[in-house]
Amino acid sequence: MGAWDAVRGAFKLLFEGDPVLWRIVWISLSTSVVGLLVATPFAVAGGYAIAMSQFRGRRVVIWLVQAALSLPTVLIGLLLYMVLSRHGPMGGLQWLFSQPGIVAGQVLIALPVLLAFTLAAVQAADPRFAETAIAHGASPWRVMATLLYEVRFGVMAAIISGFGRVISEVGCAMMVGGNIAGETRTITTAIALETSKGEFAQGIALGVVLVTIALAMNGALMVLQGDAHAARGRG
Repeated sequence: MGAWDAVRGAFKLLFEGDPVLWRIVWISLSTSVVGLLVATPFAVAGGYAIAMSQFRGRRVVIWLVQAALSLPTVLIGLLLYMVLSRHGPMGGLQWLFSQPGIVAGQVLIALPVLLAFTLAAVQAADPRFAETAIAHGASPWRVMATLLYEVRFGVMAAIISGFGRVISEVGCAMMVGGNIAGETRTITTAIALETSKGEFAQGIALGVVLVTIALAMNGALMVLQGDAHAARGRG
């Protein structure tokens, strides 16, 4: 198949609603969204706690969070594979080569991104917000809610960046999911498989979907940044 034929075949798959292709897209989107929903509360609370607390070893914790951003996703997949394998400590869950296993990997991949972005946003916030809330007798939870509201654009940027990272990764999804058709085959693992088989039409179609998602995520991030600048200007 020539390059032009592959491109035409790709758009034919997209516009004719090929069920195999859209099943792959659905698996990628659903596992990424669920993984992000699980990771976000823990990461936001953790980032806030690290930013607002003073404790022994705090600098080491911040260094570890930032270092985790550079961890290859294939290494995360290897560690998770060992944990979820039959003889691993969590083998009884039977999550290996399943969508829950992929979600677990997405959670581990998203956590450092969400933690680091939230930590940076809270550290950059005007300390007077927290001081004013405390002076008015607000509870610790109220102080946290007030400060997180003030840095909401940074937190939302963290969520968007986290989603972009998890939906575009391939190493962990391949190792933990097993690339099983109709069950754990994601956009990235399907692209790798179809390209290796010389079936470029589906790979190109999925690539178009992935690029579209990436453009949408970056567009949303630009809008948030614009809203944040506008909010600061009004302040």
